[in-house]
Amino acid sequence: MNGIVDHFHGAVEKLIPGFANTEEKLGLAVSGGPDSLALLLLAHENHPTQIAAATVDHGLRREAKDEAEMVADVCARRNIPHIILKPSIPIRGNIQSEARKVRYNLLQSWMEKEQISWLATAHHADDQLETLIMRVLRGSGIDGMSAIRAKRGYVIRPLLHLSKMELEEYVRSQGITAVDDPSNHDQSFDRVRVRKALSQLDGFNVGLASQSAAALDDAREAIAWMVENLASENIERDGDCCRLKANDFPHEILRRLVLKCLHICDPALSPRGPQLERIIVAMRHGETVTIGNTLCNGRGMWSFEPAPKRRK
Repeated sequence: MNGIVDHFHGAVEKLIPGFANTEEKLGLAVSGGPDSLALLLLAHENHPTQIAAATVDHGLRREAKDEAEMVADVCARRNIPHIILKPSIPIRGNIQSEARKVRYNLLQSWMEKEQISWLATAHHADDQLETLIMRVLRGSGIDGMSAIRAKRGYVIRPLLHLSKMELEEYVRSQGITAVDDPSNHDQSFDRVRVRKALSQLDGFNVGLASQSAAALDDAREAIAWMVENLASENIERDGDCCRLKANDFPHEILRRLVLKCLHICDPALSPRGPQLERIIVAMRHGETVTIGNTLCNGRGMWSFEPAPKRRK
């Protein structure tokens, strides 16, 4: 099992260069499942004095309390600081979405209180593949296809190139029985249905999904860099108005430049793909179109400005 330990060490070093030689702390989000327990054990193996763990009990399942206490026991045996976090009000609405939002808010508050610099989550290669498939089915563009990023702000994901099977085997080798969350088998969730479909396929290296996602993320960064440079040369700004001097760019570049112009006029504007496409088509035909309170004029040099207020 030394290979997986070395892999984790290399992943953390790549994501947080020089971390082992600093006094920074790495927070671990640990639920009690095999993925997060593997994260906990690997982090303890590599950085025993620089970690602290937190388990969020959303209050959605009776078993969650026992699961959180199980994680607390695993941490206590290894002298790993651990805390159980609970939301102050019940979670309602879109359960998965709201639970995720609450979880990260609780973890962020914990990190600030304990002066923890980084947070590691247990997303792995199978999660990456499932996410890619789900976003393909939802028609995502290149930004969405970047899927789960290895590092985003203060959050790192050092397990992205390891499969769920590898993580499960590692936890078993440590003599620990992980929790099996029943929601992982609930067919009402899109991810569970995608996971079941993928389970029918054999002979694929799921770790390559993270390689594909990383390549797409590199492409996303390259396009963003190019757009920033082109924007500085081709967008003339005058207060909350602007003009796009050229519009003969490849479509993806033009789409992003137009979006930048719209944000100059109204930072709150976030038109979805089809809506943005309609604006571009209209402007290509020299038409004038309004979105929100912004007037987009396609005659000559494309201009974007606040729409005149309507007379009562």
